[in-house]
Amino acid sequence: MTKRVFRIREGEPLLDIVSYGSSALHENGGHLTPEQVEQIRRTVQRVPEVMVKVLPRASNDLKAAGKHLDYISRYGKLPFETDDGERVEGRRGLALLEEWDLDIDDVRRQAALSGGLGKKPPKLIHKLMFSMPAGTAPDKVLAAVRDLAREQFWGQHRYAFVLHTDEPHPHVHFMLKAVSEQGIRMNVKKATLRHLRSEFARHLRLLGVAANATERAVRGEMRTAKKDGIYRASLRGDSTYMRALAEAASTEIVNGNFQPEPGRQALLLTRAEVMQGWTAVAKLLTTCGDRKLAGDVIDFASSMSRPQTDRERLASELLANTRARLREAKVPS
Repeated sequence: MTKRVFRIREGEPLLDIVSYGSSALHENGGHLTPEQVEQIRRTVQRVPEVMVKVLPRASNDLKAAGKHLDYISRYGKLPFETDDGERVEGRRGLALLEEWDLDIDDVRRQAALSGGLGKKPPKLIHKLMFSMPAGTAPDKVLAAVRDLAREQFWGQHRYAFVLHTDEPHPHVHFMLKAVSEQGIRMNVKKATLRHLRSEFARHLRLLGVAANATERAVRGEMRTAKKDGIYRASLRGDSTYMRALAEAASTEIVNGNFQPEPGRQALLLTRAEVMQGWTAVAKLLTTCGDRKLAGDVIDFASSMSRPQTDRERLASELLANTRARLREAKVPS
């Protein structure tokens, strides 16, 4: 039987700055499209960036799905919304999962796996998180996710979502049934997330919220994306991963043998390509008569900080902190 997979429309990378400069010269009569110009404008003006993350763990059995629904509803304290518009209060997650027929999906999944030892079990649910920086109106974040979900998934995949405001950045936890009502499995890939980010930003803008969706490298941000557990622990200041990274960098600095990570060369190459892309865009904007935006592009590109790997950034912070303590020690009391 042919495997059927549902795919969201997946377009080009968000603000594909590396190819804009060259491709636009040959397309659209040598002009950037209005949509491209507006995204360039939002980016150089540093409009707040949306974030969409996949929470990868414990998504492939019925018990895990129930636990996640309990977690995002704060064990019944927070109401969550469903694809049919119902507002569910209290600990009614089990009833919802029964409506979704996840138990049937679980039985089918086990049957499919019975003949394949070592085969990774497919997910029953996808766990997503949509968030915006601190200061964004939480009700607008919730409304944007609601509108996006209705447009992208309604009538195909069952879903439930809930707003969290217990952290400075408002965010929505979104739980999506992996298999559609038509029996088609959805795979969440990088291009899928890119599309969801773009749509999330668009729906926020429709609600009057300034929002943008671009790649980190295009904005000059070179920090690698952390897994959710590492990310949350680092926010609290108790990430064992980041602590170990800092200790290793500190030891190398003390011993005078600090070595950059192997990925540094790729990072520098990416930065060079991004800078070439921004330069080409600035020239194209100038040719098209938009000298003001061209100047903003040049200023934006030149303001990008020096690219650093995580270990290099930690080493710089350690050295800066050490120098600061030494200066404080020399100040007479």
